[in-house]
Amino acid sequence: VQLAESGGGWLQAGGSLRLSCEASGSISSINAMGWYRQAPGQERDVVAAISSGLSSGGETYYADSVKGRFTISRDNAKNTLYLQMNSLKPEDTAMYYCVAGRVGADSWDAWGQGTLVTVSS
Repeated sequence: VQLAESGGGWLQAGGSLRLSCEASGSISSINAMGWYRQAPGQERDVVAAISSGLSSGGETYYADSVKGRFTISRDNAKNTLYLQMNSLKPEDTAMYYCVAGRVGADSWDAWGQGTLVTVSS
């Protein structure tokens, strides 16, 4: 599975941004996808995840820090995962990574290269 993120950028606090992640390759084996982020000097943490692949519905998970502000979704026809980010804060500044894998696995099968989001105050 190959993942390609896009949509990062610079914006002021309070703004919105939508990240995209296009999946290709052996995506039929994937039943979970998500977004992680890593701020400078910090560990990489999960932001949101959806528990089904691109061909069926599923449950979502959000980190407490983004609940009510971020929404994870997907477009099955385009094999694309999205992260809609609203009411952005400076602490949301990070490199955002798309991930894909299987529910219950010890690790994700694939990581994207990342897209940088910078939020200024």
